[in-house]
Amino acid sequence: MRIAEIAALVGVTSRAVRHYHHVGLLPEPARRPNGYRDYSVRDAVLLARIRRLTELGLSLDEVRDILADDAGRELTEVLGELDADLARQEAQIRARRRRLAELMESPPAADGPLSPGLARFLHSLPAVDSPAAATDRALLVLLDRQNGNKGEGDGDGDGGRTAEEERAGRFYDALRSLAVAPETLDLYRRLDELVDAPRDDPRVAPLAEDLSALATDEILAAIPDGDGPSLDGFGDALLAEYSPAQAEAVRRTMESLARRVRERTQGRAS
Repeated sequence: MRIAEIAALVGVTSRAVRHYHHVGLLPEPARRPNGYRDYSVRDAVLLARIRRLTELGLSLDEVRDILADDAGRELTEVLGELDADLARQEAQIRARRRRLAELMESPPAADGPLSPGLARFLHSLPAVDSPAAATDRALLVLLDRQNGNKGEGDGDGDGGRTAEEERAGRFYDALRSLAVAPETLDLYRRLDELVDAPRDDPRVAPLAEDLSALATDEILAAIPDGDGPSLDGFGDALLAEYSPAQAEAVRRTMESLARRVRERTQGRAS
């Protein structure tokens, strides 16, 4: 193969091939009588390996070290590893396209793009004018974005759902029944009524108890171990969005839910 042919085969430019020669990553091949480089299949495999490693974000020095370790391996072994890399890329592309298709099927959201699970969940909610409900929505969107890259490309070989997506789907399914319950709307109303109240308002404690009781065992079971409600970092930022009385009610609710999650986890371990 000539340089243009091997470059086209691997998906790089002829200039890139010459650069890899210049920095010593790709050995110079034998030349034909007319002076043109004559590349072999092994050269193509090596070039594809270089491209894959650089796409992963490795520096050229790091690539050089890896290639030095490859030097003593059989061609079939290197080919097998390269094929596995390509298979993983194909799975990632299928998973991304499936998620994109699901997002396209969901109504557009002003705070999107959202994961398919959250988009379906928010679309199923009744329209309410509660400021507390709006805060909950913003919280879910922020959490969704924080977790947006988890599990990418970890689905099955046919582009199936990732474990992270399955877990989120179960959580949103469990949460949906709670979100549409009439008592939930009443709790939002009670929380909104605390907007100008002091932290020690007598309505705080009973509201926190009712909020905690609304979270069923099914919802708590959908929360993986270690992911229960927390006041560290994100929880503190959440509480800052509320007035003093509202924040106290939410804080007590989060503490109660965190305790229930710990008890559930400890019960399974014993």
